[in-house]
Order: sequence, then C-alpha cells, then structure tokens
Amino acid sequence: MESSPAPAEDFLYDVIIAGCGPTGATLAAELRLHDVRVLVLEQETEPVSFVRLVGLHLRSLELMAMRGLLASILEQGRKRPAGGFFAGIPKPVPEGLDSAHAYLVGIPQPVIVQLLEDHAIELGAQVRRGCAVADFAQDDQGVTVVLGDGEQLRSRYLVGCDGARSAVRKVLGVGFPGEPARTETLMGELAVGVPHEEIAARVAEVQRTQQRFWLRPAREGTYSVVVPAAGVSDRAEPPTLADFQQQLRAIAGTDFGVHSPRWLSRFGDATRLAERYRVGRVLLAGDAAHIHPPTGGQGLNLGVQDAFNLGWKLAAEVRGWAPESLLDTYQAERHPVAAEVLDNTRAQMELQSSEPGAQAVRRLLTELMDLNEVNRYLIEKIAAIGIRYDFGEGPELLGRRLRDIDVKQVG
Repeated sequence: MESSPAPAEDFLYDVIIAGCGPTGATLAAELRLHDVRVLVLEQETEPVSFVRLVGLHLRSLELMAMRGLLASILEQGRKRPAGGFFAGIPKPVPEGLDSAHAYLVGIPQPVIVQLLEDHAIELGAQVRRGCAVADFAQDDQGVTVVLGDGEQLRSRYLVGCDGARSAVRKVLGVGFPGEPARTETLMGELAVGVPHEEIAARVAEVQRTQQRFWLRPAREGTYSVVVPAAGVSDRAEPPTLADFQQQLRAIAGTDFGVHSPRWLSRFGDATRLAERYRVGRVLLAGDAAHIHPPTGGQGLNLGVQDAFNLGWKLAAEVRGWAPESLLDTYQAERHPVAAEVLDNTRAQMELQSSEPGAQAVRRLLTELMDLNEVNRYLIEKIAAIGIRYDFGEGPELLGRRLRDIDVKQVG
C-alpha cells in the first residue's frame, strides 16, 4: 500500500506492537518505563486455554527480578534445579553458576503471559484484542498500519512479535531461511488408566533408546504425555486422542489407557532465522524472528530477552537521545544469539535421535558432562548467562552481563 507522510504531531502512538505474547508484553512494559506511547495488537480475543508448562531460565529470572516481577512468578511457579536441561541428559546442577537465581522456574504458560500483560497494562500500555495487522507501509516519519477490518493506525515504529507465522515479517518481505520440520512430537495432558508404578517402569525402559518420550504426573490425576508423531503434518491441525493412543502403542507397546485430554498439541523441529531484524521503522522480535525446537526450553526466554535488549534502545530512539547507530545494535547483538540457540537445539535434537550413531555420541557426551566445566558450559549456554556480545577487542568481561552484586555502604 502507499501512504503519505504525516507530521509528527499526528501520531497517537510511538510504537505499535503486533502480538501480546511474552515477547510483545515484555517489550510494551520496557517501552512504558521510558514513557513511550504503546499500543499492542493481539489477534486472539481470549488468552490461550491450554496449560502447557514453560521454564524461565537463569538470565530471564535475573531480568524479572530487576523489574520486581520475580516474587509473583515464584508464587505461581515451581523452582527446579538448574541441571539436566541439555538434551535431557540427567546431570546434577554444575558448580559455579554465577547467578543469584541459579535455578529454573516452571510456570504455566497462560500464567506468565497474563502476568507480563498485566505488568505492561499497569505501566500504561494499551492492549487491543481481536486485532491483527493485515498490511502496513512506512515512510521517513512513521508507519501506517492497516488492520484486518481496514482501520488504519499511525505510529513512529512497528514491532512484529506475532509469532512464527508473523504477518509483519511476511509483509516486510524479510527472508526466513532454515530447515522445515523433519520430525514432529505430540504433547498433551491426559488422564491415564493404569497405576503409576506400571507407567514409570515402562517409561524407563522406552527412554533407554527414545528420548522424545515421557509420561509425567501433571495435576489433578492427569499426566503430561510426550510421544513422537507418526510423521510431519500441518501444524494448524491439532492431534486427536486416537493419535496419542496409536503412537503410544507403537512406541511403548501400550497406550496406558489414556483418556479425557485437557489439551493436545504438536510441535515440529523446524529451525529458521530471519535474515534481518530491522528494516527502517519496522522490527522483529521473538518467534517472528526465530523458531527452533523446544528442546532445552529456550524459546520464551530468547524472545523475552530480545524484548529487554530492544526496549530501551527503541525508547531512546523515540525520545530523541539515541546515538545514530544504537538501534542497529539490536540486530548486531541478538541475531548471533539466536543463531547459537538454533545450533544448540539442532545438536540436542540429534542427541535425542534413536539412531545408533546419535546414541553413541549421546553416551560420549554423557561421560564428558561428568566434568563440571563441560556441564556448566552447556547449562550456561541454555540459561543464557554465557552470552558475550561482540564489542571488539578488550578485556574478558567486555560484552558479558554482570550478575547482581550486593553493595554495602562503608563509613
């Protein structure tokens, strides 16, 4: 579409964000801390109904603590040891993790999404549900955003936080190279019809060669069930109870009497990274910029950390005090981080293969992880506290995050 430039005083919003998931809500809150006028457009009219658990890793917990949100997260989540993430290889928490929050927090996805959205709204962000970006055009002064019903909105910047199928990325014409899904996994929460002891014994036997498989107690008599799918299908098509029963029998020799599902979903191992995170006044963050398998539980964390990195830089640009190249450092810093996450999830997926070669490599890595330095390196990679931004030559600490340090006044 074409649009004519509007004078600065015509803007109702400084930034429009497409998508009110964890990334979009976090970005909105970060912008509001700098008094940036923010509108968040969310396509869904209601929050997600299924209660999938997600994990917040060390770096995300540090950031939540900085914003005063950690206490609320801990009230509604559950602490878990910061070990055994990498490819599900069961190792203890490594010694020497340099964080005041050296643990994982498991929390229902709807809970953390609502908490982050409420935080953004409390800070003054506007959220409109049932609205999706259909088109947009940018000029030297701003972006004209067209909604699905034809309504036009004007802002200085637009940020696509609208997920893997991002409309913003597609309209922007940014390439999304990578690999399509080769495998698919079914995940759900179901009731079972056999005793826990029988389930535990069979799961332990199957997991000797099949890592993408588990049945774990969830809540109120239900189990979290993960099992490889028969093939790769359209992710828009939800699996059925019959799909779970069929695959459980194929993999484990029994369907464990599963019934009465609370929710059912599927995920693939597609791995893609946007070629660019910024084109003029339009930017991408979260799943709109990168997708990868959920192995290691890094997706939500990666997106939230994108938002923290982008928020103050975009606010500085809006408020007029940013150096000329500041906004470009968002891509310069976060694009390589996402590339590393994609690589470590690729590696983890290979290590979870049932092929003899992959199993041999897994056994070797399991031995190597008995070395604390190896174990800690891999956990720090997943927990995002081992990141170093490239600021050029300098001391070892240049470009690394510094953990919170207690400061005492002397005298």
